[in-house]
Amino acid sequence: MNDLERAREFFAADRYATEATGIEIVAVDKQYAKCKLQIKGIHQNAVGHVMGGVFFTLADFTFAVATNFDAPSPTVTVSSTISYLTVAKGNVLYAESRVLRDGNRNCFYEICITDESGTLVAVVTTTGAHL
Repeated sequence: MNDLERAREFFAADRYATEATGIEIVAVDKQYAKCKLQIKGIHQNAVGHVMGGVFFTLADFTFAVATNFDAPSPTVTVSSTISYLTVAKGNVLYAESRVLRDGNRNCFYEICITDESGTLVAVVTTTGAHL
């Protein structure tokens, strides 16, 4: 079983992200993850745009994969800040989580969310605590 298959199997236990929201892990590496979400009607708000919480859930799950896959100890989110840059177009969102700083107790990641045309639609910065 390769790393991607192992990550998908492990994080299937995160049922809100994987089942309710429909997020799929598409790439994983040390301190890195890329996930995607097929946008459906359930993800949209009353005016037809993707609900802000969907972006946040996608970013938080992608952070979790990047920090917890094959990690020596669990990492949890301490704080996150999200900036919505523009309306997403198309039917797919992608999130990429990259480490900016990793210490003994805390880590700091940036998660960039793009739509299927590659337009940057949101940026999330997350501080995590290594338990």
